[in-house]
Amino acid sequence: MKGAPVPKGNVLKVLGRLLGYAKAYKFLFALIAALIVASSVLNVLGMSQLRPVVDYFDSVIKGAQNFDYAVLYNMLLKMGATYLCAAIASYTYSRLMLALCSRIMKNLRDDMFITLQSLPVKYFDTHSHGDLMSRFTNDTDTLREFFSQSLPQLISSFTSVITVFVVLFISSWSLTLLVVLMIAVMLVTVKAVGGRSGKYFVKRQSDIGRANGYIEEYIEGQKVVKVFCREETTKRNFDVINESLNSATSKANAYANILMPILGNTAYIFYALIAAIGGILVINGLATKGLIVMFLPMTRQVSMPISSASQQVNIIMMAAAGAERIFEILDSKPEEDNGYVQLVNADIDEQGNITESDARTGRWAWKHPHHDGTLTYKELKGEVTFVDVSFGYEENNQVLKDVSLYAKPGQQIALVGATGAGKTTITNLINRFYDVPDGKIRYDGININKIKKADLRRSQAMVLQDTHLFNGTVKDNIRFGKLDATDEEIVQAAKIANADFFISHLPQGYDTILTADGANLSQGQRQLLAIARAAVANPPVLILDEATSSIDTRTEAIIERGMSELMKGKTVFVIAHRLSTVRKADAIMVMDHGEIIERGTHEQLIEQKGTYYKLAQGLYELD
Repeated sequence: MKGAPVPKGNVLKVLGRLLGYAKAYKFLFALIAALIVASSVLNVLGMSQLRPVVDYFDSVIKGAQNFDYAVLYNMLLKMGATYLCAAIASYTYSRLMLALCSRIMKNLRDDMFITLQSLPVKYFDTHSHGDLMSRFTNDTDTLREFFSQSLPQLISSFTSVITVFVVLFISSWSLTLLVVLMIAVMLVTVKAVGGRSGKYFVKRQSDIGRANGYIEEYIEGQKVVKVFCREETTKRNFDVINESLNSATSKANAYANILMPILGNTAYIFYALIAAIGGILVINGLATKGLIVMFLPMTRQVSMPISSASQQVNIIMMAAAGAERIFEILDSKPEEDNGYVQLVNADIDEQGNITESDARTGRWAWKHPHHDGTLTYKELKGEVTFVDVSFGYEENNQVLKDVSLYAKPGQQIALVGATGAGKTTITNLINRFYDVPDGKIRYDGININKIKKADLRRSQAMVLQDTHLFNGTVKDNIRFGKLDATDEEIVQAAKIANADFFISHLPQGYDTILTADGANLSQGQRQLLAIARAAVANPPVLILDEATSSIDTRTEAIIERGMSELMKGKTVFVIAHRLSTVRKADAIMVMDHGEIIERGTHEQLIEQKGTYYKLAQGLYELD
């Protein structure tokens, strides 16, 4: 649920927005609140019925009236019925609150996950994945405690204090003044001690996210840590983070732990004062014994909710910190998409006339509405043109400088150059992971910014150097490229990628379960599945970013022969360090510091005897 962004550190506004999630269940929430109030009021009323019982016995002892079992029975029955109703109300609201809490947590997690899907790639490049995970786990757990424990306790405490105060004031306004003084002292104590505790609980929540991010990062990179013998360094770095977490937790708990004894002893002091003063009033005939017997436990009934509520302050502060971190995700600016050109199924006759089709035809066209109200269709072919494109991930740090290139349908364009030369950036711009501030990129003659991002990306497939496989079967991972692909299409794609042989020898073949990002496969096998995933999508544009870097030379040659069929009629961008991968490319772009310094076929570049020639002869190496 989106809401107005709240100022950082504004606890009340954060909690107010958090409570907005209960609005969807306002009738259920109102019922729960009513039951909490009823339970609190009934408990106080049950306690107030001690007075007539004690006064009745006192009058019998004094001989003012005869003892009657029926009278006593009726008083005790009334008291028992009151407490029974209170117990039923308490049990009912507890069960309903758990159900409400579960629904709210589900909605929060849904909103976070949906929001993450709408965020640009840049967001994930600049945020620790472990910290993001912490918001789904630790931070939502603090909100669960807030809704299931703190919120009901606060409503109950407030109701109890008000009800007790009213009953006490009606019974004896003079003794009630002592209770008011006790409440004032306790509230000042809560503010002084609880406020300091809350500050450290907020810091603790932030440190947990930081620690989780560090742990996840170094678990994933454990092999690198061991290869370079950096165990001690990583332990020292983690110790710094963990010490910060420990310090915040210790200080938070220190203040939290001393609060209860202070409040408890304060309550005992006033309890003794009320007992002493009440005794004096009874001796002097200014109060009945029943009044004092009722007053003393009700004094405890006032102090207990305040003490209980003070305990919830820490949970509330943690919940506010957790909610703030969650709202930071929900308030993040989603990926902008002002495109209006769509990709549609098309029927194309022999004269080249294009009509839109509701059925899958195997051919595609760009549906292009114009400002004058006309509508045109253009066949999807995969022609890509860069015109004077400049780009930087950060301001004042350009990665590409006035890059111009074109790729005709069916051409294979190879990008070579040192790390950081801008090769991957070009592919990131083709699929609009990032938008171009200067220059233009045209796709089939259409400005790429006019094409809807989802439609643009459906017309392409990428195979990255760092493959990612999902938990599920081999079949499901290949089908990720085309969700409605048949089993036959999946097998055919695997054969094109030369993955069918090793898949067939897995324990359950295509139904083998992959876990932990395909940890039960070799790096080369994982890469083959990624290529098969792109093959089953069968788009007009392929982007291969070091796609064969993890495969041995022999397997690479076999894959290239298999993929030659896949590449027919398609525009292919290949990023590679191995020159053997790019020799057959229609055009090779040699990049250096964001600029194309050489371009041509393998033979043409060899004849120029420039940078590419030196690479081919082993006189120069890519970083």
